[in-house]
Amino acid sequence: MPAVKPTWSESFLVYLKPRVITMMFLGFSAGLPLLLVFSTLSAWLRDMEVSLSAIGFFGWIGITYSIKVLWSPIVDRLRIPGLGSGLGQRRSWMLLGQLGIIIGVLGLSVVDPKTHLGLVAALALLVAFSSATQDVAIDAYRIEAVVQEYQGAMSSTYILGYRVAMLVAGAGSLYIAQFVSWPAAYVAMAGLMGVGVITVLLISEPDSQDQQSAGVSTLSSSSSATGSEMDGSEKLEETLHQQLHVDTLSGRFAKGARWFVDAVVAPFVDFFQRNGRFALVILLFIGLFRLSDIVMGIMANPFYLDLGFSKADIASIGKIFGFFMTIVGSFLGGLLVVRYGVFKPLIAGAAMVALTNLLFAQLSLIGPDLTWLALVISADNLSGGFSNAVFVAYLSGLTNRSYTATQYALFSSIMTLPGKFISGFSGIIVSYSSYTFFFTYAAVMGIPAVLLALYIWRRAQRYS
Repeated sequence: MPAVKPTWSESFLVYLKPRVITMMFLGFSAGLPLLLVFSTLSAWLRDMEVSLSAIGFFGWIGITYSIKVLWSPIVDRLRIPGLGSGLGQRRSWMLLGQLGIIIGVLGLSVVDPKTHLGLVAALALLVAFSSATQDVAIDAYRIEAVVQEYQGAMSSTYILGYRVAMLVAGAGSLYIAQFVSWPAAYVAMAGLMGVGVITVLLISEPDSQDQQSAGVSTLSSSSSATGSEMDGSEKLEETLHQQLHVDTLSGRFAKGARWFVDAVVAPFVDFFQRNGRFALVILLFIGLFRLSDIVMGIMANPFYLDLGFSKADIASIGKIFGFFMTIVGSFLGGLLVVRYGVFKPLIAGAAMVALTNLLFAQLSLIGPDLTWLALVISADNLSGGFSNAVFVAYLSGLTNRSYTATQYALFSSIMTLPGKFISGFSGIIVSYSSYTFFFTYAAVMGIPAVLLALYIWRRAQRYS
């Protein structure tokens, strides 16, 4: 953290930095494929009279995003022949992911779901896998491109692009399908992926990746930290080679073993070596931070409908208030990280996520009141945008830039998996109790994250 707190005007100016602006376009590229294999694809399949049970199985494709940590070491360390030497490690993997998305989306546009549902599933899986791969590379680029103080701003512009893309892939695709056809909608979405391709071709590779490949120290504003991380990672890898007797092997097996140790084993050993036993507390905090938010999220739309709101009410208020309040929240989160550092906004974000669930509980008692619906959706999206921007900044600061993609993929997987698992029981809880109890229960689930955020902040103060 800087020794002198920046002024408000200096904090605002961070949003004018070229790499911060760049994240908006990369966010658009990351957000566009998501709905094309989820809600938009579900609408198309239902329109083609595919059974609900078959459509439900397509939800498993989403697991791809939660297990991306499994192939993140490849994105982190394996150089793509041809593309890698020309574009660099991060940009080449982003481009490869984007090309996979374009091929998959164009493939979906020419396949008839009625007669080739299995092929539709395979193409949707290609899109999801390519999208998750692009996410790994974009996360690594974002962390390596700027210092930690700017990570909140990078996250907020990323969220802006991401949300715009979701509007385009959601409402935009539906409009095109309504007035033209579903295949035309998917062709249009494949064309819009060109935003990401053009961005990748125009931006430069992060300094740390260029210098890591060249074996020299970084000369950016975070040079000393990055250089020491690189030196430490080399020593760690040498130590692991000795402890695991890798150097005693020979031939191609030895080369593969060294790569596996450096790309897969070392990132996890490094994280625990740097943080000691406290690493377990960090991982617990990561798993709990969004638990309250994810658990209640799956019940939000059924709750609105059961309460008596029309689909038009939900769509209109959700799109208008939800979109803008998410953007406001994310920009506010990024601004406060620059101004106050990451820990105080992190505590505020954890508290906001938990408290907004109590507004849902109150709405369940009030009934279908449009003013209250606007208030609840506004508060929920404001807190969501704020907490996400701050939390991404926190996670970015945990990574060693020698293992950026692998370590951040680990964090993002832990961040979503517990919530996704527990959310599967949300319907059962509502069925056997009430929405009021459920949302109060979701709010209580946020208390451990608030307490852990306070503990982590206090610990950081002691060791600073």
